[in-house]
Amino acid sequence: MARIVQKFGGTSVADIGLIKNVAQRVKQSVDAGDEVVVVVSAMAGTTNQLVNWASEISSKHDAMEYDVIVSAGEQITIGLLAMALQDIGVDARSWLGWQVPILTNDLHGRARILDVRAKEIMDRLGYGQVAVMAGFQGIASNGRVATLGRGGSDTSAVALAAAIDADRCDIFTDVDGIYTSDPRIVSRARKLDKITYEEMLEMASLGAKVLHTRSVELAMNHSVRLQVLSSFKDAPGTLVVDEEEILEQEIVSGIAHSGNEAKITLVRVPDHPGVAAGIFGPLADSDINVDMIVQNVSEDGKATDLTFTVPKDDLDLALEVLEGQRKKLGFERVQGDPEVVKISVVGVGMRSHAGVAMRMFQALAEKGINIQVISTSEIKISVLVSDAYTELALRSLHTAYGLDAAKVLDHE
Repeated sequence: MARIVQKFGGTSVADIGLIKNVAQRVKQSVDAGDEVVVVVSAMAGTTNQLVNWASEISSKHDAMEYDVIVSAGEQITIGLLAMALQDIGVDARSWLGWQVPILTNDLHGRARILDVRAKEIMDRLGYGQVAVMAGFQGIASNGRVATLGRGGSDTSAVALAAAIDADRCDIFTDVDGIYTSDPRIVSRARKLDKITYEEMLEMASLGAKVLHTRSVELAMNHSVRLQVLSSFKDAPGTLVVDEEEILEQEIVSGIAHSGNEAKITLVRVPDHPGVAAGIFGPLADSDINVDMIVQNVSEDGKATDLTFTVPKDDLDLALEVLEGQRKKLGFERVQGDPEVVKISVVGVGMRSHAGVAMRMFQALAEKGINIQVISTSEIKISVLVSDAYTELALRSLHTAYGLDAAKVLDHE
């Protein structure tokens, strides 16, 4: 017998038939003797509709009333799923965030969880009742509903799993696990049996949309074992665990890419103290995140070219902000390039193996792919290349690091 949190996203509960399928899956766990808490999102498309309605009423809405509106979708789903479970003989009741309660700070729309007081849920689990909980929401100190922002339902599930000391938190999605690369691009990508929290954090931050970084961070901090698996297949998924649980750690676990990158180059920036702060300060004030940074000093040592990346959607604003600083800082000109992609090699095995970067650079060179920017961390090497080479770069690196599956699989 195990205590399990099962989280189902919007595509898994998109209609009544799928909700009934989820109920059957939950019943299988209950029949196996498990104590089960289910966390669900709104039915697919519901939250977008609620957001559109709120926007039609007012473009400058009250954040607290906005949270009341966009949290309504989950309330419908938990009621329907609880009814579906009861209909097949499973004792179940629904829980809204404030009923648990899940306590949050007062940042409506992007609240952070402060505490989960799940004693009553644990008591009810003890006599066999399934808790069906609304994801994405909690209650702020002002007594109002607060939503958790992007990845909120995954975060709710992990927080609850930590609070009730669950053996595992299962995240059911429309994919059947974590792959070594995007299987839609790399046909020989293979599903991983296990991946470490750190590797999953890097993959999520690089655009792998299976798990949000907030939920992975929370799981790592509280040692919650995660499993990513499909709502539509009855097969094991990928476990996200501590590094100690993986006996034979591969040097590289995955090749990830992010197309949401734009490159900015400042030409002939005066090379003296305070210039970098003068560049990146105004960008931070405009809420623009800067990622990869490289600096090239000229031969005379008086000027430098500074290249860095920003989110593609922020390119125009970043160029506007920097142009406004040009006379003050004294650089010659600013250039923007949105046609780039960040390719990253991820693996905790890099800590103890040499030559990982060399293999990456060699594989790209053999395909004639020019590297524009390089950045590294303890378990990741990232390069910026022209987005025209995205597929070629991913496939070449996947092969170079020995990640190819024995045969091409149908990932549709």
